[in-house]
Parts: sequence; structure tokens; C-alpha cells
Amino acid sequence: MSATIRKEPIVPVVLRSGERAAIAQKIRRALPVILSAIDRNSVYFGSRFPDAACEDGRYPIIDNQEWTTSFWTGQLWLAWEWTRNDAYRTLAEQHVRSFGERIARRDHTNHHDLGFLYSLSCIAANKLTGNREAAYIAQQAAEVLMERYHEKCGIIQAWGELDNPEQQGRMIIDCNMNLPLLYQASASTGDPRFAEAAKNHIEQARRYIVREDGSTFHTYYMDVHTGEPRFGNTHQGFSDDSCWSRGQAWGVYGFLLNYLYTGDERLLELSQTLANYFINRLPEDLICYWDLALTDPHSERDSSASAILACALLELVKQLPATHPDRESYEALALRMIARMLDDYLNTVHKAGEGLLQHSVYYFKGNVGVDECCAWGDYFLMEALTRATSCWNSYW
Repeated sequence: MSATIRKEPIVPVVLRSGERAAIAQKIRRALPVILSAIDRNSVYFGSRFPDAACEDGRYPIIDNQEWTTSFWTGQLWLAWEWTRNDAYRTLAEQHVRSFGERIARRDHTNHHDLGFLYSLSCIAANKLTGNREAAYIAQQAAEVLMERYHEKCGIIQAWGELDNPEQQGRMIIDCNMNLPLLYQASASTGDPRFAEAAKNHIEQARRYIVREDGSTFHTYYMDVHTGEPRFGNTHQGFSDDSCWSRGQAWGVYGFLLNYLYTGDERLLELSQTLANYFINRLPEDLICYWDLALTDPHSERDSSASAILACALLELVKQLPATHPDRESYEALALRMIARMLDDYLNTVHKAGEGLLQHSVYYFKGNVGVDECCAWGDYFLMEALTRATSCWNSYW
């Protein structure tokens, strides 16, 4: 299937004279606003965590059980990198212990999002501080994630019990972002089975979850008995044949991350193909609607998807040669997305418990987190700012 995927051209974009400096100034002005919000939320959440999305503008406080709790920990690590204020590190290290207890108890770990959970908490802690306990915890998480690997069909099952007929053999595009945990487990232990599972999964995603036009299915089912492909559909998107914006963003970033670990040039090219499809369906202000098939200007935006895309584009800029025809456009678009988010989507009148990046969508059809702040949107906004202003050592 992947052999017929076509890459759309994009209209070249160039920053205007003085625009880069103006965006840099916007970022400098935004950093203290964001850090003040992190400070308030550190007190508000205490040793606990924000839920996945705000409700009426404020995050419910939860225990460490959702798939999204590490996005708050990731914000703390980024805040520590920005400032070296040990208050952020201390709280983030408390979180590391919480994540250790969670994996030991197998508390709400029956899903593929262990990569999200342990990359932004324990992998980050080990990379930043050399915390050996955090590295051990991440290794335990990788072992648990491997339990979800179906060898016959070559995928990591997204959700549910492995023998659940409704969930059996289902991969989702989000999982691209969970695979770095496995590559790093192989690197730290010398055991190749983690990386092999990740390579097999991303190959199946490359072959089946990407459509011929460069759009993506949210979910795809494989036959766990024969290993054959079955069908694609959506859980989050507008329809089975539309293109869910956040899923496409996970695809752009996730295929690229897998390229970094494998060196497979097909994944680098595929990341660009998905990026171009996304870029060509952006509204004028570069903040996408929650599904890329939508064109009605009254449709809800998903700023979190544009934040993820901005991070991916800035990583693409690092990986592509200076002579690549789209490289300058990717950088210009990413910086303009950041500027737009800071101008019109950043919560500048922050109260305790509120998020950073407004006008995101978690699950539109379920009316969950619609036109709210979402935990990952807040995190990826901070990651995008970090990428735009420094040579960042990625947690992924």
C-alpha cells in the first residue's frame, strides 16, 4: 500500500524581514507568563496530577492513573531546563517515584500509552539528571509495553485485553509516539527484542495506517491469527474516511522519531508526506480544525494538534539538508504557528488549575475537552518554544 502514497507539494513560505526577531521577542515575553502558570499549578495540583482536559476552564485533580499524567511532569522538566529552579526538579522527581509505584502496581497500564507516560517522566529524568532509578522504572514500563505486542501481526495493541474481540489487533496512529521507549530499552539493556517490536510496528503503520493521498486512519485492525490486514476506521475523527488532525500530527512526529532510531529513510520521507498533507489543509491562521476534512470556519479548532505539528516541523528542519526545497518553509510555518498560539491561544489571565494552550479538542464526538485546554497541548506548546529557542536534547 505504501508504494502508491503520493506527496503533495506545498506553497513555499519565507519569513519576512524582521519576522524571526519579532517571533523570538514574543517567545521571550511568553516564558514568564508560562512559568507563573506552572508555579500556580504546582501548588494547585500538589503531588497529584491534572486530568486529560479541562472542564469549564479548569483541570480536575486526579491520581496518577490517566494516560496523560506525564504531560504535566514534562512541563515541570521543561520549566527546570528553562530556569534551573530546583522546585520544578523536586516535584518532577516526586512524580518519577509515583510512576515507579504505578508500574509496579500495574495501575491503569493496560494500554500502549506507556511510551507517553514514561518518556516524559522517567526517560526525561534520566537524560537530564542521570537518575538511575528513573532509567530502571522506564525499563520496567518497556517490559509491560512488550506484553501488548502481537508477534503474528507485528503490532502493539492499543487498548483493552489482548483477547478482547473488539480491540484485538487494533493499532492506532498515536502509538508511533510510544515506540521510542522500546528503542531506548534495547539501547540500555542490549536486548534487541524491544527495538525489533518497535520496528515491526512502525512498518505495519507505514504500510497500512497511511492512505494513498498521505492522510491517515486513526485506527487500523490486523488479524491476530493470520497477520493479514483487515480495515481502517476512526475513533476520534469526523468519519472513517476523514483525517483526524491530532492523529495526523502524531503521524508526522511519530514517523520522524522512528526514523531517528532506525535510520530508515522511508520514515523520514513519510513524515514529510504527512506534514505536507496537514499543511495544505490549514486555515489561514495555521491553527487546524479538529479534523482536516473540515472547512467550515465555525468548526472547533484543535490548537494542540498544531502544537504537535510545530514540534515535528522543527525536528524535520534539523534532519533535512539545508538545500531541501521544503526545509525553509517547514521552519517558517512552525515559527508562525508558535506566534499565532502565543498571540491568540495562550492563556494569559491564568488562574490556578487552568491550562496554557486554549481552544484544544480532546474527543469531539464524546463532547470531552472540546474548546478546552488539554494536557498534551500545554506540554507541546512548551516543547515547541524550547525547540524554537535552543538546541534541545529531546526526551523522546
